[in-house]
Formats: sequence, C-alpha cells, structure tokens
Amino acid sequence: MKRIERNIFNHEFINNILSGLNYELIVARRIAFAESKGNMIAKPIIRLALLGVALGFAVMVIALSIVTGFKNEISEKVIGFGSHIQISKYSENNSFETQSIQIDSALLGSLKANSEISHVQVFATKAGILKADDEIVGVVAKGIGADFDWSFFNTKMVEGETFLVSDTGKTDKIILSSGIARKLKLHSGDKVLMYFIQEPPRVRKFEIAGIYETGLEEFDNLYIICDINHIRKLNDWNNDEVGGIEISVKDFNNLSKVTDKVYSEINVDLNAKSINEIYPQLFDWLGLQNINAVVIIFLMILVAAINMISALIIIILERVRFIGTLKSLGASNASVRKIFVYVASFLILRGLMWGNIIGVGLCLLQQNFGLVKLDQASYYISQVPIDLSLLNLLILNTGTILICTLMMIVPTMIITKVSPLKALRFN
Repeated sequence: MKRIERNIFNHEFINNILSGLNYELIVARRIAFAESKGNMIAKPIIRLALLGVALGFAVMVIALSIVTGFKNEISEKVIGFGSHIQISKYSENNSFETQSIQIDSALLGSLKANSEISHVQVFATKAGILKADDEIVGVVAKGIGADFDWSFFNTKMVEGETFLVSDTGKTDKIILSSGIARKLKLHSGDKVLMYFIQEPPRVRKFEIAGIYETGLEEFDNLYIICDINHIRKLNDWNNDEVGGIEISVKDFNNLSKVTDKVYSEINVDLNAKSINEIYPQLFDWLGLQNINAVVIIFLMILVAAINMISALIIIILERVRFIGTLKSLGASNASVRKIFVYVASFLILRGLMWGNIIGVGLCLLQQNFGLVKLDQASYYISQVPIDLSLLNLLILNTGTILICTLMMIVPTMIITKVSPLKALRFN
C-alpha cells in the first residue's frame, strides 16, 4: 500500500498542484491503474463490481435490442398488409367490404408530390368463401392494382411467386397464406373457387400463383390477394372506382403529422386513418413493450450503481492515509472527492466496455444464426428478433455513464469526515 501511495504521490504530483493543472484527473488515473495492477484487499471486490456493471449493461443492450426488434417486426408485418395510412369512404360500417370512391387524379398527384410520402396505391376488399373439394374457408379478397408494392410479400413467399397486375387486363391469379393452403390442401398452381354472397350470388375460379406466410395468423388466415378488377366487376364499379387508397410514409415517427395533413386535403365524405387507429389494440400492446424495456434498464442501472458504490467505498477506506496526506497539503474536500469520482468513472467505463462486447456479441449471434426460437403462434415470429441501433447504443452508454457517475458523488461524502491528523496516524 505504502509503495503504491509513494508512486502516486511524488514530485510530478507536487508540480501539477503548483502549476494549477487538473491534478485530480492525473491522480485518479494512477489510482485506477493501481487498483487493477496492485495486490490489495479491494481487488476482488472491484472485479465483482466490474462484472456486475458488465453483465448489467449487457442485459440492457440485449433487452433494448429485443424490444426494438420485436416492435419493428410486428409493425412491419401489419403495415405490409395495410400501409401506414388508409383513405376510405367515411362510414361507421366495420364490414370487410369497402365502399366505392372515385379516383381523384388531383388528390393522387398531391399525395405523390408530398416529400414525406414514399408510395401511394389503390385497393378494394370483398368477403367471400374459398372452396376446394369438401373444404371451405371464409376469407377477404383484397384487390390490388398495377401500382401495388410487392416488396413486403416478396420476402414472405414460401411457395410459388407473386403475380403481375395490368391496367388493361384482368388476371385470375391470387396469392394466399400457408394457413389457408393447409386447410384447403392447396399448392401453387392449383385452382380454387371463391363464392361471393350477394344478389345474385357469384363465383370466381382463381389460380394460386403463390403462398405466403407472415406469422400474423390474424391476417394470414383472413386475406387473399387478387386483381382489383375482380372486385370492380363483382360490385359493378367503373374502372375509376376503388375501395380506398393506401399511403406509405418515409418516416414512421411523422405518421400522425402526415395523417393530419392528408385528412385536411381529402373530401368531407372521405376519412384518413393511420395504421395505429385501424389496429389500436395491437399498437397499444406494442407500446407496452417500451415500459418493460424501461423497467429492465432502470433496474440494471440501479444494480450497476450499487455495485460501483460498494467498490468505491472500499477504495476510499483503503486510502484514508492518502486522503489525509492530500488534505494536509491543502487539498479541499471537493478536490479529493473529485479524484475518487474520476476513479469510479474509469472503472465504470471499463465495465461498460466489457458490457458492450458481451451484449453486442450475443445480439449479433442471435441476429445472424437465430439461436433462440419462439412459438410463432403465440409471438407472431419464429425467433427472437434483434435490432441493433448505433444511436440506441450511444444513448444507453451515455445515460449509464452520467447516472452512475452522479451516484458516485454520494459515497465520496465519507471523505469530508476524514481528519488529516488522524488519517496520517492511521495504520
């Protein structure tokens, strides 16, 4: 102990005090180095504290990445079926069959010119019954046009492929989910009949172009995708009539603002709803995941801070003679406390470094290899999703450093009770 104190408290230290430099930082760096290299009682306690900080931070990184990944995965799937914003006829009717609206070329031009909107497409829906042999399933046919964005479904196809829709013709091809295909014992290339209950009842024969699977059974077991011209023909609509307009925005964070802007531009008989308003229960449930992440992060930061407080108290008690020496030379309580806050900060940074390595490493393993699986029927996804964001990591690191460092100020109050005379006589 005395040898280490002599190493810290030497001629360079005196010169720094006299020259008015930030000697607290220099001394703190030497103490932190001594704690990691020296053979002292505090060493195993400090190692345990560092382990606690590292593991706690790794849990924070993993929890935040999973929650963010889970929200993004589910949101992406829901948005894939209905885009961010839907314009439809203003009605209290909650049926699956959309009412017709006239395509307004001026409105479409305005929407496409909006810099915050990435894509605009038309759609129409109509309920019916699919029949294959003796099996029947109730579904909703979603009619899409040539402007439909297939990027979402292209990544979800498990058999066959998507189909092209033309403005001039009509295709009999459809895609349906793997759940519906299993119930009806169908595969891509098969034919299937769909009955539409109306006056008079009508039937259409479709060819299955492909089979998709998103994991959202609520949607998978409900929707098939077909040519919008079939819906127009069944409803006796003109070619300029659709069931609604779907809009995709560039930044999900601006969804409410863009929805309000779109609503202000449409006619009074139309309504514009965001995906949050169309499926409020689902997005409220996703919002609750944020609370879980906040609770985990709060608890882990608290545990990390308590571990570091314990370690810092041990370091301070082991250096009572050193503290007395500094005070006898005229160092103020605030100056000495600053030294030990710096020491704690160095140790916290070391713990965070290992925490980042462990947390990010485990996240990358899961992201690339999908080691941890999930029950898709319960969680809508087949494996634990990961979304590693550099911004989230920077915020998490910065917040942890600030909170833990501020909490280190409390245990340094012990220093104010140290008497220089008694400390120098301390054995």
